[in-house]
Amino acid sequence: MAWFVLGFVLFVLEFMVPGLILFFFAIGAWIVALLTFVFDLSLNFQLIIFLTSSVLSILFFRKWAKRVVFTKKYQSELEDEFVGKIGKAETFIGPGQTGKVGFKGTTWDATSADTIQAGENVMIAGNDSIVLLVTSNKQL
Repeated sequence: MAWFVLGFVLFVLEFMVPGLILFFFAIGAWIVALLTFVFDLSLNFQLIIFLTSSVLSILFFRKWAKRVVFTKKYQSELEDEFVGKIGKAETFIGPGQTGKVGFKGTTWDATSADTIQAGENVMIAGNDSIVLLVTSNKQL
């Protein structure tokens, strides 16, 4: 029962933490839960099965899962909704540094090649997964 609950917690955390890694640890926990339901396994063996199945599922299925989850259609919808729009820098963003940008009532991680001060308006030029790529929108 504990392995099933751990798997469920990891699955839910996957929605809060980007990267598509915790999902595969959830799968590993569920595999152990199924095996312990059928067989009487020692804790050491359960841990070995958990780690092995989690790592193997990451190695063999992560690229495929990312292609399925992050399709080109999703990317183009995101670009249509964000690119060319104006947001407001909530923190300082230096070249190559990550900062925060407010857009549509939500705070987003953002990077820029420009130096952007907090409170400055920025234009969204694109995205890299869930990180916005922004440029300075200063009036010269």
